[in-house]
Amino acid sequence: MKKIPILLMLIFIGFTSYSAKTPYLQAQLFYAKFLAPVDGPYLETYLSVVGNSVEYKKNENGSFQGKIEVTMIFSKDGNVINFDKYELLSPEVADTNNTNFNFLDQQRYTLPNGIYEFEIRIKDINSAAEPFKTIQTIEINFPQDEVSVSGIELLESFSKSTETTILTKSGYDCIPLVYTFFPERINNLKFYSEIYNTQKVFGEEGKFLVNYFIETSETQRRLTDFVRFKRENARLVNIILAEFEISKLPSGNYNLVVEARNTENVIIASNKVFFQRSNPNVEADYSNFSEVSTENSFVSKISNRDTLLEYIHCLAPISSDMEIKFVKYQIDKPGVDLATMQRFFLNFWLNRDELNPENAWKQYLANVELVDEQFGYPGKSNGHKGYDTDMGRVYLKYGPPNTITDRPFDASASGMSINNGGTTSVGQGTVPYQIWHYYTLNGQRDKKFVFANLHLAANDFVLIHSNVPGEITDENWQVVIKRDPKSTLMPDQDKYKNQSGDYYNNPR
Repeated sequence: MKKIPILLMLIFIGFTSYSAKTPYLQAQLFYAKFLAPVDGPYLETYLSVVGNSVEYKKNENGSFQGKIEVTMIFSKDGNVINFDKYELLSPEVADTNNTNFNFLDQQRYTLPNGIYEFEIRIKDINSAAEPFKTIQTIEINFPQDEVSVSGIELLESFSKSTETTILTKSGYDCIPLVYTFFPERINNLKFYSEIYNTQKVFGEEGKFLVNYFIETSETQRRLTDFVRFKRENARLVNIILAEFEISKLPSGNYNLVVEARNTENVIIASNKVFFQRSNPNVEADYSNFSEVSTENSFVSKISNRDTLLEYIHCLAPISSDMEIKFVKYQIDKPGVDLATMQRFFLNFWLNRDELNPENAWKQYLANVELVDEQFGYPGKSNGHKGYDTDMGRVYLKYGPPNTITDRPFDASASGMSINNGGTTSVGQGTVPYQIWHYYTLNGQRDKKFVFANLHLAANDFVLIHSNVPGEITDENWQVVIKRDPKSTLMPDQDKYKNQSGDYYNNPR
């Protein structure tokens, strides 16, 4: 959890099926930031290891057990501020074929306010594979005299504690949920958060309002069925331990938001965490859509069906899953009337800018034309509009990157390939690739996208890896860009090393 959103997902290696032994170690790490009134800010980490990705050896009890070495280093201005190195043991098993489980580890690290380089290393001690290592930038910022909201910790369960353990918070044992994906079988979203300094701001006897709700990730529109609030008395630390019943929440990308408001209903502090929901049997509610009137609106001037349909299709990169489904099953069906298309288009922009939807559309259209020029390519069979390409979609959804590392060839290139009538050097056995780097993205720091031209065709770059929640993740991407199709190099043997790894770890 990060500052808006406060839960940051670091996917070490993508998950695979539990049905067979996986070829390399797989784990997920989340972290959340909290403030202890006496000891100050601290970072809480949640590490989940996939049981069938671990090598097992017999222990002194005659059972099989895995052993993971975890190293966490927090540095600031080149100096190590906090450090931990420990061994994590798996549950004991009698048969290594019965490892279809995950095992969890939770740690806490005291860190003063500041910006840190957070280095994580994880190694399977029983395996000869190289350890995995990644570095993330994190910011700790809890002002002394301002109200602030902690991380939003998603929970698998919570219960009254009978003894104090590392899982205990405010008298409850909170079992973290180390995922931000809620499949159809999970019908409750549980979470824990804290609010600080309300006594300092509102007074010893002060009162304030806590709102927590679910909003769409794309439009930040609150879902009225998932809004709760309660009045609170100012305390040293105010606790939010709650849950939503989400059986009726349609598939899509969402934010869980916690807000603190004063008695004038002004937002004083807030935080949010991104999550995804898969619920294919629940249809989205479009009841408000039919009430939209397009009379005298800018949309009423768009009377050509083909033009309007093209405009609607170009909205895909910034559309919610519900909107994409509506276009697929309602707008694209034969015989749909122009009025329905116009109402959908206007409603789309009203949800994003209620005061000036036309201006919001014109600004977006300018970017659509830009990505079509930069990333689109013509062709009757394999041509694509710019917004249909991976690069165009990312640009439209997230904006221009801060830096682009473009590697059409390397200095030591030894091979040549034909590209749209010309030649392109391909260095060190890789296809052309680009790394896009965003300093901050939706409140998250150090976000990256890796695109590769796998077929050596003009402008045919596809997204193969990103560390942005909700985007495709493939920690094996360095193998994907290799030109040798016979390469069998596993990710943990080549994890972010060599020249491509240097460009990824140190964008410029």
